[in-house]
Amino acid sequence: MKVTQEKLPASQIGLEIEITSEVTQKTYEKVIKNLTSTANIPGFRKGKVPRQILLQRLGITRIKASALEEIIQNGIEEAVKQESLSPIGQPSLRSSFEDLINNYEPGKPLTISVALDVEPEVQVNQYTGLQIKAEEIKYDPARVDEALDGQRQQLATLIPVEGRAAQLGDVAVVDFKGVLAKEEGDDPDAEPKPIPGGEGTDFQVELQEDKFIPGFVAGIVGMNPGETKEVSAQFPDPYASEELAGKAAIFTITLKEIKEKELPELDDEFAQEVSEFDTLAELRSSLETNFQKEAEEKTRENKQEALFAELLKQVEIELPTTLIEEEVDALLTQTAVRLSQQGLDVRKLFTQDIIPQLRQRSRPEAEDRLKRSLALREIGKKESITVTAEELNNRVTELLEQYSEQDIDEDRLRSVVEEELLTKKIVDWLLEHSAVELVPEGSLTPPEATETASEAAEAETTSPE
Repeated sequence: MKVTQEKLPASQIGLEIEITSEVTQKTYEKVIKNLTSTANIPGFRKGKVPRQILLQRLGITRIKASALEEIIQNGIEEAVKQESLSPIGQPSLRSSFEDLINNYEPGKPLTISVALDVEPEVQVNQYTGLQIKAEEIKYDPARVDEALDGQRQQLATLIPVEGRAAQLGDVAVVDFKGVLAKEEGDDPDAEPKPIPGGEGTDFQVELQEDKFIPGFVAGIVGMNPGETKEVSAQFPDPYASEELAGKAAIFTITLKEIKEKELPELDDEFAQEVSEFDTLAELRSSLETNFQKEAEEKTRENKQEALFAELLKQVEIELPTTLIEEEVDALLTQTAVRLSQQGLDVRKLFTQDIIPQLRQRSRPEAEDRLKRSLALREIGKKESITVTAEELNNRVTELLEQYSEQDIDEDRLRSVVEEELLTKKIVDWLLEHSAVELVPEGSLTPPEATETASEAAEAETTSPE
């Protein structure tokens, strides 16, 4: 078989495959023979249909199409084997199937043109001496007190209060009903439009401004039990419900009761109730250690992300469509798993209308992830960075012990762990061979400005209509 290769864009190889006249004739005759034995044609028993009748009833085009499908499949398989290629994904015809049928004549040579996705060539122009800036997250001792206060708030006892007005920090029990404020151009005689879900009875609201939409809590502060009042509030923009975003609202609120929080004493007994520690000092020490580790880990993540951003500038890769689509699938699957874990019905969120939009929005992130992964793999090969059997076995054993009650595929676990350990080693090596400048937290691009496509997709699927 004569095969001619051609390098194509997007990490593809084009193959011109010449099928011999013997094969085109032999396959055609084989198809006719098979159809003769299986075709149901009135007036003839199976296997007894004359050739000419079969051709008339089924049509030459249908028979040629069946033969051509077999010729294409066998031809590609043989060409790939002959040329020692390792394609990824399914090959695609470079000419239409209809044109091939028209050109196909049994007993004459036939040329098939196909394109195959192959592993891309990776070129990293520079990967040592990279100049990197990353935000340093410093441990804040105040977080320990905030955490302890949060635990105290959870254990607080609510005590009814009489003889005074509501104030910040209280818990108010209210009945409320909200309507949208009329806008310029609205009919002044029309009934106000109720806010969907904007009413409640015996509703407990903690009087902190961040607990409700702006204006609602401020309107309650200063009210006395038994008092009813109209309170103006404003939905923020953006807001989860686009219908309400930025809208002014009026709530009719009746304050029924005021409760005050009585917090537990911050002592050893409190520590024993909220943790496994016997003393408050031990609990504080544990929280300090955890927050210090968290700050160190976030700093490392920032250095890693800064490294990846700089590394991508040095990478030249033509990504094949097959890999991009697989990575998009992985991103959407991860998003679907997160939503499912939140108790949402993924089938209702990932509709046929929205999936194409999500795939398109996820594509840039998928391409960046692929480039990063392929670049790290290439650097690992060049620098002979590997994971030892001991390192792998120790980590796998640790995880198997940690999740001993779960049914785990050990082979799959080993593969995932090896990939994670190798990636960490390569990243650590790159950071050691880069110039990393740590800058104060918040001095670089705000997180909201770098929202990933998968996060955007998750936000889009969870926003109310």
